[in-house]
Amino acid sequence: MSLTQATLDLVKSAQSAPDQNLAKSISTATGLVAYDLQAPAKNLYPVNTPIRNIIPRIGGGIGTATNWRVVQQIIGSGFDAMGWVKEGQRSGRMSYQTANKSASFVTLGEEDSITHEAINAGLSFEDLRATMVLRLLQKMMLKEESALLGGNASVALGTPVTPTLSAAGSGATLPTATYSVSVVALTYEGHKNSSVAAGVATQQVITGADGNNYTLSGGSSNKSAAATQAITLGQVLSVSTTAVNGAVAYAWYVGLAGAEKLEKITTINSATFTAALAGTGQALSSITADNSTNTLAYDGLLSAAFAPSSGAYVRALATGTPGTGTVLTSSGKGSVVEIDTMLQSMWDNYQVSPDQLWVNSQELKNITSKVLNGSSAPLLRFNTSGSDPYAFVANGVVEWYFNPFHANGGVKMPIKIHPMVPAGTIIGWSGNLPVQYQNSNVPNVAELRVRKEYHQIDWPLRTRMQEVGVYLEAVLAVYFPAAMGILTNVADG
Repeated sequence: MSLTQATLDLVKSAQSAPDQNLAKSISTATGLVAYDLQAPAKNLYPVNTPIRNIIPRIGGGIGTATNWRVVQQIIGSGFDAMGWVKEGQRSGRMSYQTANKSASFVTLGEEDSITHEAINAGLSFEDLRATMVLRLLQKMMLKEESALLGGNASVALGTPVTPTLSAAGSGATLPTATYSVSVVALTYEGHKNSSVAAGVATQQVITGADGNNYTLSGGSSNKSAAATQAITLGQVLSVSTTAVNGAVAYAWYVGLAGAEKLEKITTINSATFTAALAGTGQALSSITADNSTNTLAYDGLLSAAFAPSSGAYVRALATGTPGTGTVLTSSGKGSVVEIDTMLQSMWDNYQVSPDQLWVNSQELKNITSKVLNGSSAPLLRFNTSGSDPYAFVANGVVEWYFNPFHANGGVKMPIKIHPMVPAGTIIGWSGNLPVQYQNSNVPNVAELRVRKEYHQIDWPLRTRMQEVGVYLEAVLAVYFPAAMGILTNVADG
């Protein structure tokens, strides 16, 4: 006991006045240090769902589909625009143009799991079960946003027209050869699912957490017939195809005949090739069918507008110079010609006026460059505030766009960057019908009809793992597609 006490006394003495030689032998390099881990984990991913946030959600859906009947036109007797009647006589009877509409309910879902060991290992760091469900819910919201914007159940892209090829110019380094080119058109979903590195999405077999399989189409058209062009060293290979309704991008397969590989994806219907091909992309032989639609999906806003006879304003800008395309045009009076034309057409044909524009960051930049230029300077106003009247802010952007074609004399439309709108696409959206439609029994231009709202399923334990699913049963009902305007094939510049 006395020896033990003596030992303890020596230890205390050393701690209060440590020996310098001993101290020099211990450092942070030994690893005997604390670990400063901040809890909980920091979620550095965006969850931005603007369309989901504004589309009305209507519950009470039943059956397999929501159905409605549309009176598309009321047609007067005689000359439709004349109401004249002879004295003492009766007018003819008016007639109606009607149509039945329906949209089938579908299911959206996502699942995740966590082992019991992971739950226990995360104690005092974060509630891993709770944060797993939170992240699962956020991913579902992002998937729903994508579905609302570009889900495609009905607009088939088919087979693009055989590309047009040409050779010209000098100074390029594309080797001398006869090149074969084929093109595949991509829907919004196809563009999201495809890349030069990973290839064009065709079909994917999904193995569910229950072990059962189902197949999703990736959003790509069939391949076009191939065209060939001889190139001598120094020439540029230019390729283009006819714009495909429903497409927002195009995948280009180039190479020697029979050995074409994916070389480029563009958001306009043309491309140029100036250097030696990579030759490492997806083989053209991987594309064997049109995989642009999904039977398990509903039509999002883009597909509802692209649908034939939808009434929506849809314009693909001209092909222009291959690889350059057609850019937006400044009106010279502080606006963009193509947007003005869209707004006027929507008013002239349906008396509707978009109240906001959704764009990609590329198009926000391009709209700004067309509006803020020397010719529009006399129409611009600069406001200052504060104590320094000489202070300016550089790099201004256009925040609002004035739509003069409106029953009340005009409306300012906010220009909003949407994180999922592809480059080269501009969407004009009418969130509310104008006053002349107020008594139309159409409370919303579009609404999400919900059969069963977001719900969490905690699956029974079958292993030492907690399995969770989040699901939604709903369909987007677009009652008035003519309230949308779409510009596509817009080149950067």
